[in-house]
Amino acid sequence: MADDQDKDSKTEDPTEKKLRDTIEKGNTPSSREVPIFASSLAFYIYLVFFVPAGVARLGESLRDLFEQPDQWHIATSTDVVSLFTHLGWEMSALFLPAAVLFLLFGIGSNVAQNMPQLVLERIRPQANRISIAKGWQRLFSVSGLIEFGKSLFKIIIVSVVMVFVLRRDYFGALDAMFSDPQVIFVKIMATLKRIMLVILFATAVLAIVDFFWTRHHWYTQLRMSKQDVKDELKQSQGDPIVKARQRSIARDRARRRMINNVPRATLVITNPTHYAVALRYVREESDAPVVVAKGQDLVALKIREIAQQNNIPIFEDPPLARAMFAQVAVDNVIPSAFYKAVAELVHRVYAARAKRRSR
Repeated sequence: MADDQDKDSKTEDPTEKKLRDTIEKGNTPSSREVPIFASSLAFYIYLVFFVPAGVARLGESLRDLFEQPDQWHIATSTDVVSLFTHLGWEMSALFLPAAVLFLLFGIGSNVAQNMPQLVLERIRPQANRISIAKGWQRLFSVSGLIEFGKSLFKIIIVSVVMVFVLRRDYFGALDAMFSDPQVIFVKIMATLKRIMLVILFATAVLAIVDFFWTRHHWYTQLRMSKQDVKDELKQSQGDPIVKARQRSIARDRARRRMINNVPRATLVITNPTHYAVALRYVREESDAPVVVAKGQDLVALKIREIAQQNNIPIFEDPPLARAMFAQVAVDNVIPSAFYKAVAELVHRVYAARAKRRSR
């Protein structure tokens, strides 16, 4: 019941990270029927293109051996080794193409499905691989029943083909038994080709269906629940709560640093209470005034309070305060659009300072 509920909760498609991690662990979709079809195709190619010439060449060697035995002197062990070496090379010439074809088609069918990779996790000893309970569960699972159905399908197809082909050629095969050996070989080859064509067709259909089914089943098994997606997001990007806390701490530090810069300001422009922008202008430091602090509501009140404590001039200009608060960042020079308005305020500040000095 718990497994069914767990499967029902997995409604989300697997993420790219989960697909990548699964493939890196060696869990890739691989159809068992594709290599079987490739092997059948390799055998059919061998049967059509290599067997006739190879059997003919081997037959000539054997005929020479039996019809002219006097050309082979078997007096010593060296002669016996030479004879068997000659027969071994003839047999190799017949069966070597089959081995090469099976090897190439077998490797090619697996590489075509998934690129080979070294995964030590696949060969690590695991207790569930030798567990009788786990093995029994795998045997009667959906995948096990599907594998059983595919094997049953192949057995039925091959049996039906064998019955129909051999039934039609039954009397022909009996007649060929009393004819020339070459005729027997030709009839056997023709029968094998017909059987292999049907087997090729059946395995091709099964391989195509199994190829797409394997990938669909693999993808379905990797589905995730909404909680799995959230957990993976936390692992990859960090916990949103922790990140929000970090951002809050960073903002608090930046705000404190900004407030500490207010005593260095030359003047403060307010809205009068909702916004406050503190500017610093020293000719030796910069060509234009720099925003050293700005704030809204409570921060604005704090800037006004510190400015009053440090005898920094405060000017109420709501349009200018709102515009500069929205357009200028802290520690940046004001844009040229504000030069004229700010220059008038700076001039008033310097004029007031000069008057105090003269007194």
